[in-house]
Amino acid sequence: MSDGNVRLTCLTCGQANRVPGAKLGSGPKCGVCGKPLVGGRVSEMDIATHDKATVHDGLPLLVDYWAPWCGPCRQMAPEFAKAAERLAGKARFGKVNTEEFPALSQRLDIRGIPLLILWKNGWPVARLPGARPAADIAAFVEGHLGK
Repeated sequence: MSDGNVRLTCLTCGQANRVPGAKLGSGPKCGVCGKPLVGGRVSEMDIATHDKATVHDGLPLLVDYWAPWCGPCRQMAPEFAKAAERLAGKARFGKVNTEEFPALSQRLDIRGIPLLILWKNGWPVARLPGARPAADIAAFVEGHLGK
């Protein structure tokens, strides 16, 4: 942005926040709910928050599309969290339960889970299907964003 601010949707409450680019590394928090906006954690998202964050946010967002009944999804969850810690400040990490939000799965043409989609500047940059270790997840993101 020309004014040096980065738009970040709070992945917890869905509120849009503007953060000075120079302050991204200092742990900015949501102006409404006080939750961290950047920094090594995975957030559960609903459709409205997903849509705001994927379309408008200034930092890349990696979303894990999963379901609670899916064994590989549950197996990958701790690895996804490790990758989120490793890439804190470079990308944000969210999860969407496809069982709760089947309309989103249809809209995104999700045919199998777990599925990771990397979003940047309002567009899906790349997809990574299947359960992966943290190193593979981090390499996937870094490879598409440039280290």
